Amino acid sequence: MTAASLADVVAALGGELHGDAARPVERIGPLSTADAATISFLANPRYRAQLATTSAGCVIVAPAWRHEVPAGTASIATPDPYHYFARLTQWWAARERPREPAGVHPSAVLEPGCSVHPQASVGALAVVGAGATIAAGAVLGAQCHVGRGAVVGARTRLAPRVVVGDGCRLGERCIVHAGAVIGADGFGFAPHQGRWEKIEQLGAVRIGDDVEIGANTCIDRGALDDTVVEDGVKLDNLIHIAHNVHVGAHTAMGACVGIAGSARIGAHCMIGGAAMINGHIEIVDGTYITAGSFVSRSIRTPGEYTGVFPLDDNASWEKNAATLRQLHRLRERLRELEKKIA
Repeated sequence: MTAASLADVVAALGGELHGDAARPVERIGPLSTADAATISFLANPRYRAQLATTSAGCVIVAPAWRHEVPAGTASIATPDPYHYFARLTQWWAARERPREPAGVHPSAVLEPGCSVHPQASVGALAVVGAGATIAAGAVLGAQCHVGRGAVVGARTRLAPRVVVGDGCRLGERCIVHAGAVIGADGFGFAPHQGRWEKIEQLGAVRIGDDVEIGANTCIDRGALDDTVVEDGVKLDNLIHIAHNVHVGAHTAMGACVGIAGSARIGAHCMIGGAAMINGHIEIVDGTYITAGSFVSRSIRTPGEYTGVFPLDDNASWEKNAATLRQLHRLRERLRELEKKIA
């Protein structure tokens, strides 16, 4: 691994350096396990006690905590250490990870009428369908499949075994991790005389710029209109987004979230892992859903929401849920009655 000097770091990312600019660092690590060749950071006050005992060569800190850095340890002062740390990891990865060479692997299949930019990279056994467009700097990992008429934007990177269905579009600078499927059929069936009649899914999936999609996440194509994921959305692994869902810009979701069809999720929302979102509801911008919650109705006021309720037959569940929503008011009434009796 190639060492970088603190001068290199500050030249690339800014910040106020205190200490030897020529000091080399070879890794990024936590305060607790850092050594003299490590650059670390302190963003969460919970770990402030570790600052006094760390052996890190350099620590990224807020200006107010710079005086707590041990003697002999360099520091980079910045208003938002966690954001600086994120940018540092990006800069470090760009230095250390080899770039995929431009060009098409001999085993890849390019169907007639597709367009692959000369600066794109198409890996082994990948397939690019007829009429598809792969833009400049895009990377298709081994065994990726990009369907007919699909678009992969500039500098978007698909890890191995990603599937992008026919007619689906990804914007620029997206990252899609291994096994993700974009544009499978939505779950649409009409009941008829004891059997299910398939509803053909005629829409596609439209994904904006700077979106990251985790491993084995599935985003279904729309039934008629498109399923939409706007700019800057971040999706963890094993998420399911059903047909005709609309996810607003810069919303983030933890692993195993499930969103049923035609739900509309606002911008700048955070949805914790394993949360369940009912279909045909709306969640307003700036909403935080905690992990494991079930959202059964629209949320029209921003805030933090939690909801888990035991399974029951539906009629009983609805009655109990209605009573539970009155529980705080009933408690206050009971306290008033107890005061009067006493």
